[in-house]
Amino acid sequence: MTLSHLPRAAERRERVLERLGPAALLLPAARLTLRSADSEFPFRQDSDFHYLTGFDEPDAVCVLRQAPEPRYVLFVRPRDRDAEIWNGRRAGVEGACAKYGADAAYPLSELETRLPELLQDCETLCYALGRDSIMDARVLGLVAEHRRTRPRRGRGIVRIEDPGPVVHEMRILKDAYELDRMRVAARVTCTAHARVMRDARPGMHEFEIEAMLEHEFRTSGASGPAYGSIVGTGDNATILHYRENRSQLQEGQAVLVDAGCEVDSYASDVTRTFPAGTRFTSEQAALYDLVLDAQLAAIETVRPGARFSDAHDRAVDVLCAGLVDLGFLTGPAARVRESGDYRTYYMHRTGHWLGLDVHDVGLYDVGGASRVLEPGMVVTVEPGLYVAADAEGAPAAFRGIGIRIEDDVLVTVDGNEVLTAAAPKGRQEIEALRSVAAGVA
Repeated sequence: MTLSHLPRAAERRERVLERLGPAALLLPAARLTLRSADSEFPFRQDSDFHYLTGFDEPDAVCVLRQAPEPRYVLFVRPRDRDAEIWNGRRAGVEGACAKYGADAAYPLSELETRLPELLQDCETLCYALGRDSIMDARVLGLVAEHRRTRPRRGRGIVRIEDPGPVVHEMRILKDAYELDRMRVAARVTCTAHARVMRDARPGMHEFEIEAMLEHEFRTSGASGPAYGSIVGTGDNATILHYRENRSQLQEGQAVLVDAGCEVDSYASDVTRTFPAGTRFTSEQAALYDLVLDAQLAAIETVRPGARFSDAHDRAVDVLCAGLVDLGFLTGPAARVRESGDYRTYYMHRTGHWLGLDVHDVGLYDVGGASRVLEPGMVVTVEPGLYVAADAEGAPAAFRGIGIRIEDDVLVTVDGNEVLTAAAPKGRQEIEALRSVAAGVA
């Protein structure tokens, strides 16, 4: 997290308060999670908490309220010299105000005693039940107490509402700072994918490719992967969320790499497929060209006023026609589309929102219809075809091939911007890069 994020967070808090009206928002930070024994997973802040505070320490609590000062309150771990020697520096109560802009800050140990006072005039509390069981118990206890005393006091919490409709609808439209971070993440990710295409060799293990990716991410300034990298060679590429990354690359196989980095908590998400050797086989090339045609056609639909579902619909149209032409399915293509038979080889949607989360927040359907795209939204476009080795109905020569091509696409005022265009994806471009890598060009 860079301090340049903090003015943006302040602006967002004001916008949230405007939209909440008299309601208050209670937002807990992420907690440290044990990996094994006393070893913890690397800490990653809750995305909503990061978005509104920029405070990247665990176990904190944010309260926003439409009231006289303090409107923005943080409960944080206090400074503790012994704890900081072992586990790193803390901002503490003083830093929460001086560095992170809180109107007031208190030690986390005072949360239960101070919350009733902070929320005593609040009838509606915006809080996401079901995400933090410890905080759920505290909130429900507080609400029960307010309901018990409300007949005498004439005030207190009477309802809990999900803050998602406010916060998540803000997050779906990226501001200039967010787009800058996402462009940096995209640039680093593209460089990592190009390096893998250049340096991968038959005989390497999938985990060596994963290590290349993470090395490039970290040395280029990213905090690391935005999600678990998928490196699948051969039939492994037909498993959508393949994570073992243990097999060796073999000459004649295609390698699917789905990997993206995170920069200041903003994600990139890119998939490329390339030959383990220097060239795609004829069957791999046929499937690759079909998926690329589907992806390019789908990207053309990403523009203001279009529906989120348009990209998927266009990709499916292209894939159905191609699957008929290649002998996978019996046409006409319209019947294949209507019957859903294509789902044997293409079983997922063509994209998702992207931002602080890889699968970012925001509604996909509004008012019973697919959402209309607006400038500032970022989507992935990722069609694929997956022919498992045991796919009995598929032509034998195509079995064991998985192809996916994915880019990150920003909706602009007059169309779109492919943030990850620098990652090679033209088949001839990829084969040229692979030939140079093998020293045969």
